[in-house]
Amino acid sequence: MTGHHLAQFNVSTLNEPLDAPGMAEFVSRLDPINALADGAPGFVWRLVEEGANDATGVRPVGDDVIINFSVWESREALWDFVYRSAHLEVLRRRREWFRRHVDAYQVLWWVPAGYIPTVEEAVERLELLRGRGPSPSAFTFRDFYTPDGVPERAQPARA
Repeated sequence: MTGHHLAQFNVSTLNEPLDAPGMAEFVSRLDPINALADGAPGFVWRLVEEGANDATGVRPVGDDVIINFSVWESREALWDFVYRSAHLEVLRRRREWFRRHVDAYQVLWWVPAGYIPTVEEAVERLELLRGRGPSPSAFTFRDFYTPDGVPERAQPARA
């Protein structure tokens, strides 16, 4: 998979504004979790606003929706960060800070190694997943596709 990297984009609808007291604990975890991602094996890139260490001010799908957008060397690298690091604790507590989404809130897709996708492209991929379901162009961890477009339902191998 050296010729491809895995892009991931997810949206989270805030329960209240980021500067509200109820969001303070989440906000306090942003820098440590972002630093963890930056140093994780297989990490390639993440969206960061100019002059900031995160992208919480980038709101392409609504004023109350924050995004997370990154690129990884492989599914295993992303999986390990999301589910086998301190990120998992934040993920487990997401209902304290974010509303439950009825539609898909995360999308994955392959990009050529070295290519950084745009926010507009990410939003289009999420809409594609929501509108047509999983495909080689927009998929999930559960309904995964290889860079060659082959469906692969199994979760990443566990170490």
